[in-house]
Amino acid sequence: MKALTTITDPVYTPKDTYSWYERFWFRFMSDKRDFPFIMLLTKIHLLVLPAAIILYSPLLQSWYWWLLYVPYFYVSQMMFKGPFGLMLHCISHRKLFKKEYTWMYNWTIWVICPFFGHTPETYFVHHMAMHHVENNMPEDRSSTLPYQRDSLLGFFTYYARFFLMGFTDTFMYMFDHNRKKFYMRLTWGELMFYVALIGLSFVNFHATLFVFIIPFVFARFVMMLGNWTQHAFVDLEDPEDNTINCINTPYNQKCWNDGYHAIHHVRPAMHYTDIPGEFLRLQDEIAKKKILVFDGVHYLHIFIWLMTKNYDKLADNLVNINNTFASKEEAIAVMKARTKKCDREQLNRIQAAFESAA
Repeated sequence: MKALTTITDPVYTPKDTYSWYERFWFRFMSDKRDFPFIMLLTKIHLLVLPAAIILYSPLLQSWYWWLLYVPYFYVSQMMFKGPFGLMLHCISHRKLFKKEYTWMYNWTIWVICPFFGHTPETYFVHHMAMHHVENNMPEDRSSTLPYQRDSLLGFFTYYARFFLMGFTDTFMYMFDHNRKKFYMRLTWGELMFYVALIGLSFVNFHATLFVFIIPFVFARFVMMLGNWTQHAFVDLEDPEDNTINCINTPYNQKCWNDGYHAIHHVRPAMHYTDIPGEFLRLQDEIAKKKILVFDGVHYLHIFIWLMTKNYDKLADNLVNINNTFASKEEAIAVMKARTKKCDREQLNRIQAAFESAA
């Protein structure tokens, strides 16, 4: 296990001077701290969109097409997919653009999102109107509680359920809770995405398959892998504290401090640059509740070690704040206990307690 060291994750440092490009965009933005999102969107508009248009055109044939597609896939799906997806997360919680420029947000959601496998509006509705409301409790239709969370079979069952039933589950949650505005947004986003895919398939099915369909399947896999790992460790004595923090990892530099998921669930509207400071402020409470904190690794590491049941490796990268755990063996025992599948009786008890507390 590790001791808590200096936090190296990104925080905001004001600048004395700003470039003309920064000053131009500040007029449209709600918070100038979000300028890195503008830079990401700029790169996407300069690199991803033009290449996608060329891939749909008759300009390139045979192996020339692949000569463009391979770097296109690397840039869009390997370099930009994570930062874009977590930017989408951030701008779902905090508006990127001022109210009078909402059309810029809508352009991002309806035009840019599909290039990264996100159907319009779906992420916002699922994440904001269900996941954060229910907090991975049994009523959260993407809850990890009914699954053995160190089981590869458990994960693929979870992913298959979301891939095949995610829209229906989210729609029925909104319908059951009489949230018409949200289930209509969800429905239009999914429907128009599939209509667009059909139309684009008549234009160029080969390009549609590789530019939109494969990234769509890939995105839903990545999102569920993330949610699974973030909510893999559940203390049944305090099930609302069911997520983790990953600190001092390059992932946080690239993906806007997304590793601090436990802090995010406590303060969902907090700007990502403020989260490391909030973590330090709450470290004693985190230790008291035995909320798991990992140092130098991110969700993919944790997922692989869970699937291989490599609890030794998990414990080696666990931060032992205030000597939370008396020994490595105790930490491993706690982690193993928190990955166990909940049966129906436990799920009913957890949901009843959650609703009573609310």
